[in-house]
Amino acid sequence: MKGRKFLSLVVAAALSMGLLAGCGGNGENSAAGNNVQESSTQATEAPASPTEAPAQTPTEAPEETPTEAPTEAPTEEPVASVSTMTALELAKIMGNGINLGNTMEAYGHTTLGVGLDTSAYETYWGNPVTTQEMITGMKEAGFDSLRIPVAWTNAMNFETGDYTIGQDYLDRVEEIINYALNEDMYVIVNDHWDGGWWGMFGSATQETRDKAMELYTSMWTQIAEEYKDYDEHLIFESGNEELGYRLNDTDVAKDSGALSDDECYEMTNKINQAFVDTIRSVGGNNADRFLLIAGFGTDINNTVDDRFVMPTDTVADKLLLSVHYYDPSGYCIFTSVDTWGSKEEYEYMNAQLAKLTKFTDKGIGVIIGEYGVLMEQVELKENAEIYVENFLDNCDLYGYVPMLWDCSNLFDRRAIKMVDEEMAAIYQEHKYANQVAISDDELKAAAQADMDAALTNASDGFVLSEDKAVAWIMYNSSDWSTLYSVGDVYDPNSKTGGIVATDVEVTGEGEYTVALDFTGTAAGYANSVVFSALAIGNGELLYPGYIINITEVLINGEPYKLNGRPYTASDDQKCTRVNLYNEWVSAIPDDIRVMGGGNTGCSACLLDPATLGNVETIQVTFKYMPGNN
Repeated sequence: MKGRKFLSLVVAAALSMGLLAGCGGNGENSAAGNNVQESSTQATEAPASPTEAPAQTPTEAPEETPTEAPTEAPTEEPVASVSTMTALELAKIMGNGINLGNTMEAYGHTTLGVGLDTSAYETYWGNPVTTQEMITGMKEAGFDSLRIPVAWTNAMNFETGDYTIGQDYLDRVEEIINYALNEDMYVIVNDHWDGGWWGMFGSATQETRDKAMELYTSMWTQIAEEYKDYDEHLIFESGNEELGYRLNDTDVAKDSGALSDDECYEMTNKINQAFVDTIRSVGGNNADRFLLIAGFGTDINNTVDDRFVMPTDTVADKLLLSVHYYDPSGYCIFTSVDTWGSKEEYEYMNAQLAKLTKFTDKGIGVIIGEYGVLMEQVELKENAEIYVENFLDNCDLYGYVPMLWDCSNLFDRRAIKMVDEEMAAIYQEHKYANQVAISDDELKAAAQADMDAALTNASDGFVLSEDKAVAWIMYNSSDWSTLYSVGDVYDPNSKTGGIVATDVEVTGEGEYTVALDFTGTAAGYANSVVFSALAIGNGELLYPGYIINITEVLINGEPYKLNGRPYTASDDQKCTRVNLYNEWVSAIPDDIRVMGGGNTGCSACLLDPATLGNVETIQVTFKYMPGNN
């Protein structure tokens, strides 16, 4: 991996002399964010396992120097003054980033109460108390920026209407900020899940919504006041993944869920605007501080939607956008997919990340606030290195800031080192100190050359030809450990090992049966369900207007009574589907097709996960017919 990257730098030098040329790529798949819509299942963020990684001793890869790479300093020095630096310039010098995950955002408010020593909260999810040595180690490992997720209500009696943050908590976060600033790192501070108080914005009562905004603006006023003298190295972030559909979460506000999809966008835009207005009003360096605006659910597809609007600002070119990237979630977050690396998967990643140029083209810097192939214990998944390498190449190409999500797994904070030699070499290659040695054009050319080579060498995945329709059952278990082809693009290779699928080619009107057998998986079953749908790939293209009429469902060989009427719909106008269980559908769409007409009794949750239990097999028989029958 290391040699290939440095070879690309040599190629880049040759490109600068007009000797070679390069090109780009494209693709599509389902995203891993906070919400499952009609088209895909997206995983809500859960804390990564806070297990202590045993000490390992990776052999440090020797530093290599390309024989033909330029050695002189870049022609343009980084802009030093916060008053003149733009968001795109800041993104360039922020380099590689890492999260101090499962630490200051470890939520102990409801169990520990308020007022304990800050270390009680900081260590609550299994990580050690943060030290200067740990942050120094991160810098030496190749990380130029630090994101500090924070749960501020750990130190706030917000339930009583007291939104005062405990001074000890403010001081402790400041200590960690200073650890990073001592290493000349850039620092991001946010409010991160925080027990789900954000769901107050989706309350059915206006009074609770007003309290949510009061809490939010009070919190950021205190943070901005406390840290107002810090320079551009400190960046405030408006939220995490909660600014989106999770404004309807019921963790705190039990009557939440009142916002429609459009209203979730409107509320997200309102909160982000309040964030900017609040920070700017405090004064000090906040007058022109760089601010990081959380995208809608930090999901790329939902954020590039025109309903998401960046806030207005009183100063120019000081706003950045935050999104997260965990695609595919079965590989990146959960244990349901073991490997990655087909041509289609490369193309999808490249295309998804290219979408964010919608913002950089407008002068808005982009920070990928979280990404990674999250580790179980200390084991890397197969091809995790090539996944990360291609992701970082994309960031180099487009000028994004990558912020690895890590909870002392890949960078072991106790041993103060990376636990995997190849990953360690990748991050050394991509750190800002190495990249600044060549021009922007050369860096981008090197990244494009790497991406092109990776795509060329990738294995062929499964592609359903457009003249063929296939029916299958999308499935994700309630513990996210068992998955089969979730998303509107049919991919029988996207699955948990051991699943036996009965998928069928659909040739027109008729009766068909599809099935999944989970008995060959490690568990021997799927643990209930968190998402499932009966789908027909290319159904809308080949059989427009057809209806899927489910006639029988068998669970573990026994007939199962559906909890409502099935309806036929499509999100992408290519795949026809009937939701079997999709709790993220907030309202039945208007353009559904139903046997017998009307939509009375229609539901996106035909299965009951509370009583479903362990599913060894699921079988669905359906009739497929023109909509006028």
